[in-house]
Amino acid sequence: MAFDWFKRKAQNITTSTDDKKDVPKGLWHQTPSGKVVEHDELKKNNYVSPEDGFHVRIGSAEFFDILFDEGKFTELDANVESIDILNFKDTKSYTDRLKEVKAKTKLTDSIRNAVGTVNGTEMVVSCMDFAFIGGSLGSVMGEKIRRAIDYCIEKRLPYMIICQSGGARMQEATYSLMQLAKVQSKLAQLSEAGLLYIAYLCDPTFGGITASFAMTADIIMAEPKALIGFAGPRVIRETIGRDLPEGFQTSEFLQEKGFVDFIVKRTEIKEVVSKTVNLLAVKA
Repeated sequence: MAFDWFKRKAQNITTSTDDKKDVPKGLWHQTPSGKVVEHDELKKNNYVSPEDGFHVRIGSAEFFDILFDEGKFTELDANVESIDILNFKDTKSYTDRLKEVKAKTKLTDSIRNAVGTVNGTEMVVSCMDFAFIGGSLGSVMGEKIRRAIDYCIEKRLPYMIICQSGGARMQEATYSLMQLAKVQSKLAQLSEAGLLYIAYLCDPTFGGITASFAMTADIIMAEPKALIGFAGPRVIRETIGRDLPEGFQTSEFLQEKGFVDFIVKRTEIKEVVSKTVNLLAVKA
């Protein structure tokens, strides 16, 4: 018996394999809860998933676009770059590692300085890039922060650091740790000048950065559910020999314990920062 109703009347897809197009990378983003969000929708919502509120990790380019009016700013100290001070080598030389990450990220180091207006108020923002060796603190980050603070003091401007880092950069050893004292001494000068310092802690903020300038700001803000701490939870658990409280090292947990002033969604960060600056910053 012939089943004519089953016969294909139209031609099959005839596009050649060479002409087929893949879905562009980054067109969709899946959050840890399994929600799938279109990239354009995610970008319009400051890279916060409208489905579950998950804050997708972003870099300085995205943060500057979110914060500065019309995305316009002037980058400061853009040509300061890391070098291999110690001729350090682990699985590969530090020189080679720097070349690779610079080529991949198009960045010169793990932090960028910019000056611009936030809702009409001029200020300086230093933003870490986690994509550059985990946003690690090295001699360049310390030097860039130092220069940003000097610029603020000279121009009488408020200052903000957006933190997202795994901690000190092991390839620079003691040079990295020396930056903690260097940055804190400059922040003391900023305070003596009567100028505001805001820290905004993102996921993750760990190591010496948490142990120093991330936690010494006049106002400490944090993104929802950001992981913030010194050592990781596994190290702490093994050290003290007991289970950790639920939500340990999240921004909400730290706010409850008094270490964070405000939990601020990225969709609200521009408004909150501008209001904070206008309320607390000393006018020249």
